[in-house]
Amino acid sequence: MKYFKHETAIIDKCCRIGKGTKIWHFSHIMTNCTIGENCNISQNVFIAPEVVLGNNVKVQNNVSIYTGVTCEDDVFLGPSMVFTNISNPRSSIVRKEQYEKTNVGKGATIGANATIICGHNIGKYAFIGAGAVVTKDLPDYALVIGNPARQTGWMSEYGHRLFFDEEGIAVCPESNQKYILKNEVVKKLENIPTVSLP
Repeated sequence: MKYFKHETAIIDKCCRIGKGTKIWHFSHIMTNCTIGENCNISQNVFIAPEVVLGNNVKVQNNVSIYTGVTCEDDVFLGPSMVFTNISNPRSSIVRKEQYEKTNVGKGATIGANATIICGHNIGKYAFIGAGAVVTKDLPDYALVIGNPARQTGWMSEYGHRLFFDEEGIAVCPESNQKYILKNEVVKKLENIPTVSLP
């Protein structure tokens, strides 16, 4: 076995789990899930059938991930956050054929006790504050807080708030990566090597 499973964890049939992944105490991975390499599934996590997690996804204690959710590489899911997969649930009405899709982009962070209402896309490297309730799509690098979640700024790939100058340029204080804000869209500026002329 190329991954670690604690003796109290339950993994149902037909799951695909990548090497280096760790699944801890009292977690339940249901059938037909796909979990990438080097993930960490912490204590008391529930992952419903057919959920897809990319590589290096960190899932903290007491998280529930329901059918219809896909998390791309490097996503962080904070303690006790939760996804939904039905917009109008009723106990007496079966709506298993109406699960809505939610995609969490590469590198996104979802804070403790946040709730993601189904049917939305979370942009790459978005940062969702603790306790926020997300009710709409979020752009790449967005910083959102509150209930309902509202955008209050932008975050770097290293998790620092970005402050843009008059030319729409911001620099991450940790990585020194540069970002540009144009028409309410943030993009990272790739380093372009200089060419020496003879």
